[in-house]
Amino acid sequence: MDLESLYQDIILDHYKHPRGKGLLDRPMGSAFHVNPTCGDEITVQVNQDPQGGLIIGYDGQGCSISQASASVLVELIHGETIEKSEEIRKAFLEMMHAQGAGDPNEDILGDAIAFAGVAKFPARVKCALLSWMALQDAEIQAGLLTTGEGA
Repeated sequence: MDLESLYQDIILDHYKHPRGKGLLDRPMGSAFHVNPTCGDEITVQVNQDPQGGLIIGYDGQGCSISQASASVLVELIHGETIEKSEEIRKAFLEMMHAQGAGDPNEDILGDAIAFAGVAKFPARVKCALLSWMALQDAEIQAGLLTTGEGA
């Protein structure tokens, strides 16, 4: 199995079996984003546990890339500190804006590395970034980030 096929399998698995899908009972912050190009929608919510770990909830509808990306986001970010969350989010944004160039850090990105191939297709980058941008806005609304930090 080549790397491209493995990445496609990871994306399809997250799309068919989403991790952590569901909204939170009492979120500290919530953000709803829509991709006007294709109609993908996502709501990302955040809370924090007593130890400072993030609790992430989401719900949405759209293409396999947008929904799989949200699933991967939850799998990577849930339980992490805001600092670690931002490290992962910034690494994902950097990978997606590199248009398939560069050398993404698999240790930081985990399954999100599967979206490296998506970065070669500008029309699909917005799909992959939808939940990650909503995460940032939810963290800002919750007071966990200041406006514009790491955008």
